[in-house]
Amino acid sequence: MEQTTERRWYEVWKEQCAAAESIRLQYGVGSAFDYVVGEKLLTFANAAEEHPEFARELPQFVSELRRMFTPEEIEEHLARIERERLQRAMDAMDVYDPELDDLDASTAEARRFEFVKEMLAAPTLGTS
Repeated sequence: MEQTTERRWYEVWKEQCAAAESIRLQYGVGSAFDYVVGEKLLTFANAAEEHPEFARELPQFVSELRRMFTPEEIEEHLARIERERLQRAMDAMDVYDPELDDLDASTAEARRFEFVKEMLAAPTLGTS
């Protein structure tokens, strides 16, 4: 059963990478990056915090993304996503609503983004 489970997690990120390639062809590199990194990789990294099967696949997922995007594309689009995240945070401060405040979730999301950013931008990725 475990082999089936591991294969399933492998298929998840492989399918997402294939979808990103299609998005890239139709809508450009920015849209593909937003989909597969800004959405799918961050979700995968979140799941990896609690599920070992995701954690085992995370380095391979990142490695495939590093193959799909050039270092320049990674740098450019990570910087853009970071600017957008900071702008949203600043905008949220302008309309503060204590009932919507979830500092723990925001901190965890920021930490996760930094982790993903480091993995994508590292000169070498250790996968052993």
